[in-house]
Amino acid sequence: MPTRTDVRFLDRTTPPHIVTLVLMSGLGAMNLSVFLPSLPSMTAHFQTDYATMQLAVSLYLAATAVLQLFIGPLSDRFGRRTVFLGCLAVFLIATIGCAVAPTIEVFLIFRMLQATVAAGFTLSRAVVRDMVPQNEAAAMIGYVTMGMALVPMFAPMIGGVLDQAFGWQSTFVFLGLFGLGVFTLSFFDQGETATGRAASFREQMAQTPELFASPRFWGYVFCAAFASGCFFAFLGGAPYVASEIYGLSAFWAGVGFGAPAIGYATGNFISGRYSVRYGINRMIFAGAAFTAVGMGICAALSAMGFGSAVLFFASCTTVGVGNGLVMPNSTAGMLSVRPHLAGTAAGIGTSIMIGGGAALSVLAGILLEGRGTDVPLLVMMFISALLGLIAIQLVVLRERRLARG
Repeated sequence: MPTRTDVRFLDRTTPPHIVTLVLMSGLGAMNLSVFLPSLPSMTAHFQTDYATMQLAVSLYLAATAVLQLFIGPLSDRFGRRTVFLGCLAVFLIATIGCAVAPTIEVFLIFRMLQATVAAGFTLSRAVVRDMVPQNEAAAMIGYVTMGMALVPMFAPMIGGVLDQAFGWQSTFVFLGLFGLGVFTLSFFDQGETATGRAASFREQMAQTPELFASPRFWGYVFCAAFASGCFFAFLGGAPYVASEIYGLSAFWAGVGFGAPAIGYATGNFISGRYSVRYGINRMIFAGAAFTAVGMGICAALSAMGFGSAVLFFASCTTVGVGNGLVMPNSTAGMLSVRPHLAGTAAGIGTSIMIGGGAALSVLAGILLEGRGTDVPLLVMMFISALLGLIAIQLVVLRERRLARG
């Protein structure tokens, strides 16, 4: 069982400070959302169509999903610090490539390489689980991701301003500078937390089937996957909704894209405050239910002809609140099933979560193309939230069976 270790800021002999953990995750969130308001101008620049340009989101998510299968196990074997710094170096090179790409094909190649920054999502959570027990991990992850939520809250607004003032390339210059700052901070502050590592990959892989055989692990994984599915569907469809259905400018679209982050910060705060008291399963159930109700009401109102940009983006705040409750708690659950394989569990869980998100992102673009309503997107998000409710109920039933012996 992990025990608390003294943390000294900018001391590589101790675990990283919470500020470092926030920025490790925050950079990945920034990279995912800062350029969304620029998609229309990038489409015009590369002389392509929206569906092709939207691959900058869906292919990025797909590449992230694949990379997580390797990042988690590699961090269990070689350590969180080494793997994160290596991934961040690749990200910095890829960001420069995105800014100077001459064609859409070259841009998309570098965009997929940027996916290495998502190591921050996985490894910041694994580091927390290395440091503290399950319920405390849920609370600490909640506080980490509450701070991280501030990044996507402002990132699209920053991207919209930069796009209008200097062009879309400026958002990638901004990303590169931010990434360099996180690399420097991590280099000087991130001490290694992965202890008890296997002597070889063969030994490590021999332990992995026990993780795969756990129904509780898969239950928590799918709770996280369906919750994040709502958000990734939003990412895939919201740019079209904002520009094509409601005619918003890049700046106001950026403001709207920040709506789920406001809810996410709120949900993370609630998780940080109450996960230890009420337990992770109750928090997950509450989050999934809140999202399902919010999306159901919004879909119904829009179908009845009351749809508007304000209703759409305001209702998506419920997705943020729900994810803020579901994600830290389901993550703590999946990492606690087999704590000695926390990195592997985080990698597999994140891979499935983001892979499913990539599929829903593409589907959102397909369903909305050529339509004048946001109802298909809202219905998709509602169904994803309902599936999350089913997943957590299966976890609860499994735990009751285990308690009865």
